[in-house]
Amino acid sequence: MSRVALPDFPWDSLAEVKATAQAHPGGVVDLSIGTPVDPVPAGIRDALASVSDIPGYPTTHGIPALRAAAIDALRRRHGVTGIEPDAVLPTIGSKEAVAWLPRLLGFGPGDLVVIPELAYPTYEVGALLAGASILRADSTVALGPQRPAMIWLNSPSNPTGKVLPVEHLRKVVEWARERDVVVVSDECYLALGWETAPLSILHPDVCGGRTDGLVAVHSLSKSANLASYRAGFLTGDPRLIKQLLEVRKHAGMIVPRPVQEAMVAALTDDEALEAQRERYARRRLALRKALQDNGFRIDHSEAGLYLWATRDEDAQSTVKWLAERGILVAPGTFYGPTGGKHVRVALTATDERVDAAVARLAQ
Repeated sequence: MSRVALPDFPWDSLAEVKATAQAHPGGVVDLSIGTPVDPVPAGIRDALASVSDIPGYPTTHGIPALRAAAIDALRRRHGVTGIEPDAVLPTIGSKEAVAWLPRLLGFGPGDLVVIPELAYPTYEVGALLAGASILRADSTVALGPQRPAMIWLNSPSNPTGKVLPVEHLRKVVEWARERDVVVVSDECYLALGWETAPLSILHPDVCGGRTDGLVAVHSLSKSANLASYRAGFLTGDPRLIKQLLEVRKHAGMIVPRPVQEAMVAALTDDEALEAQRERYARRRLALRKALQDNGFRIDHSEAGLYLWATRDEDAQSTVKWLAERGILVAPGTFYGPTGGKHVRVALTATDERVDAAVARLAQ
């Protein structure tokens, strides 16, 4: 059996500049990875513990209360309607879903998977694991006569924070349906719109009230601080969700029962979500101003958990400049060849660490 050739894990390459940042007298301010730092809301922790004595296997499809909570949250928070309970499938976080979707949907050698020009690295990894080919493109025009098996969309974008307008989303959906192409939309940052309100691919204004050919990926890692819980879900076309469910049943890809209970609590607690949004909004404004005061330009960044920043120089030079001030960020090259002059600055640091970064940039 041949070994799949995967790219190196990008963050491993930051070891040298990370050591530089860690050597700062005030310690490192790590803005390189979007890992939550704020407490898990008490109601979610209580829900997790409330079913910790259940010894049996959990259901792969998720408890009915979880699927109902997901449907209601999508309607209430994002205006998504018409989702049936059978069309919701919990996942062990969103990353494993992203990595295995092409394979679980039956794509492989000879199939083409389209990913954004600047993209979360796992989109590429998922296509490689399936043995499929990859094309980076931000429009269907760039595809020419090619008919891909699957197209990834990501709005709000990781890394750029760009929000795709409804017209663009609608055109991609219409183009894909005409050619029987599956469209998968990574919507993990959908609840974190700042200057623009992002729309789900399942919003009626985008899909016309039909979910055929569409899958949306959701996560509670960032909006509810559940990264350690591994809590996500897929929804969309019931036919595709059923296909994914059958494979996941056989493979034992099951969200633990206590985590399912915690997800119900997270999906019903809008006050906790708003409180978390306010934390990120404060950090975003502080970091954005500090960077701009130091000659950075912030591109896109209308939504999500990152600032896409540039000084119009090589990204590695910017990473080194910030590391010398004890601030660690990710170079744009982690996300694609066109990211060579940008860095991604995460908002996921405590208020104290963000204040420290701002103070260092002010010196």
